[in-house]
Amino acid sequence: MDCFGVSSFQNLQALSALLSTRQDDDDDGEETQRVSAYAQMGPGHIGPPPKTDKEVSSAYVKKNSKDIWSEEEVAEGSQYDDLADPRPQPEYDIILKQRVGTEDLFLGLSGKDPSSMCCESMLVKIKLPDTKATEVVLDVKEKFLDLRTPKYKLGLHLPHPIHSQEGKAQFFSEREELEVTLLLKRSMDFINIQ
Repeated sequence: MDCFGVSSFQNLQALSALLSTRQDDDDDGEETQRVSAYAQMGPGHIGPPPKTDKEVSSAYVKKNSKDIWSEEEVAEGSQYDDLADPRPQPEYDIILKQRVGTEDLFLGLSGKDPSSMCCESMLVKIKLPDTKATEVVLDVKEKFLDLRTPKYKLGLHLPHPIHSQEGKAQFFSEREELEVTLLLKRSMDFINIQ
């Protein structure tokens, strides 16, 4: 049974001749050359052609010939890394937090979910045994937390950027633990429902 009207090999050849771009039989050599040119192309031919050595991006041009790195290339907090410092790193936990009310819990009105995208703050709990609150030196940057005591040092690269000026720290002497609460800097705050 023939549903489409194509019943033989000749009909398929006739359809192929109608759809092909060949003008006549003399152009056979040109089409073969065009097909072989396409056959030589690979994944490296996708996109713009590669730059030559003379074309150098302005991002890689050094401003001072003696500089090895620019300030943008150096990770934040690397100036605090001291491999010769024998002080151990204290135990710490990072907990992401969000404000949830009854309308979120029971009715789901705000559209919040348990994902980290809906979290507003980060709590860093640092255990500092045999340490007093007056011995703690804390410096917080946008992506780095630096903690120094006479017995411990902690250079912590934070998993999310934070507002470095909007945070609080509290030392609990009975648990010998420092809790640092940091407000997350979310790039899509204008979309997130609060």
